[in-house]
Amino acid sequence: MTLKPTDVLGRIAAQTAKQVILQKVREAERDTIYNEYHTRVGELVTVIVKRAEGPDLIVDMGRTEARLPKREQSKLETYNIGERLRVVIKMVDRAAKGPQVIVSRGDAGLVQRLFEMEVPEIYDGTVQIRFAAREAGERTKVAVMSRDKDVDPVGACVGMKGMRVQSIIRELRGEKIDIIPYSEETVAFAQKALSPAKVTRVQIVDPETKKLEVIVEDSQLSLAIGKKGQNVRLASKLIGWDIDIKSEEEKRREIEEQMTALTAPTTPLTALAGVGPKTIEKIEAAGITNVEKLAGMTPEQLMEIPGIGEKMVDKIYQAVNRFYEGGGETAATAGEAVENTDTLAEEAGTETSASGEAATAEEASAAASEAGVVEAPEDAGEGVRGDEQVPQGEQAPEAQQESEAKNENAEETESAEGKNEAERPEEAKS
Repeated sequence: MTLKPTDVLGRIAAQTAKQVILQKVREAERDTIYNEYHTRVGELVTVIVKRAEGPDLIVDMGRTEARLPKREQSKLETYNIGERLRVVIKMVDRAAKGPQVIVSRGDAGLVQRLFEMEVPEIYDGTVQIRFAAREAGERTKVAVMSRDKDVDPVGACVGMKGMRVQSIIRELRGEKIDIIPYSEETVAFAQKALSPAKVTRVQIVDPETKKLEVIVEDSQLSLAIGKKGQNVRLASKLIGWDIDIKSEEEKRREIEEQMTALTAPTTPLTALAGVGPKTIEKIEAAGITNVEKLAGMTPEQLMEIPGIGEKMVDKIYQAVNRFYEGGGETAATAGEAVENTDTLAEEAGTETSASGEAATAEEASAAASEAGVVEAPEDAGEGVRGDEQVPQGEQAPEAQQESEAKNENAEETESAEGKNEAERPEEAKS
């Protein structure tokens, strides 16, 4: 290899060479750090707090610096510059601009590593930590099992007078730890995971989606749920199933409602008068087969059914209201009446007009009879119109007698008025 002379290089070339060399050195250092620490993920190490960069902390691991992000810090802890901490290596980021190593004080792996340090049975493999769920700074649940039937896993972790677990609690600044015996049976494991609450029974709702229903006494409900749902949340993480907790009173009411729904008679949609068969087919296609289920739906849910619009929703609700207000038969009758509304209205209008004309004619005849006036026929030349037609020039006997009686009454009234007028001047003279 022949070396080229460098005395011919200028200032700019020298600076460029310097930058390239420094860049290569930094890349080599980063590769060395990555190769050293990426196989140590999950390992417990001791670090010293060096400085703070915003909410994150930069800690010194000896050969390199590491970052302790805010999300990986415990809520109960405050850190000072120069303080020693036990952390677990969370990950190694090769592409990071700053420190590549990310450490954590909030990971559940930290609790497991601390138990391995404090409990010899865990270190030698006699007792195993199967699962751990943690909310940093508040509570941790650890499921342990023993490979030796003569060794109690929970007692080994707790230690004499709780000395072993107390040292871990001090390291975690007072965080609560629940040690639970592991079980292969999901029901038994769920009962233990919800400690310190006492569980009445556990039922598997859906094995495929991993859903459990847990029933507890009314007095144990708040303890089973925990503060802000913490206990049931940690238990769900620990066993890997979704847990639905109910009190015995809630379960009893739920069973009563189900029995009522099963025993209560259902009414088919065809009992709804005023709703056409095509609309009923669309509703039944959506899985709604009875009036009771239809009545429990909101307008938005009905409009989601294909072919059902806003006007049809109003029509359906009116039919349902009529059904419940008047009962089944009455509602059906009312629906038929609504369908025949136009016909009934026309008939009623005709009858009303005819009765009004008859009443007007009777009132006019009575007024004329009181005044002593005889009405002449509308068309004298055509005769009298009635149930029986009278030939022209002749008058019905009953009508002739009535007219003669009215004339006599009028003449008597005029003569009586004349006598009264003749008597009045004589009274005035006297």
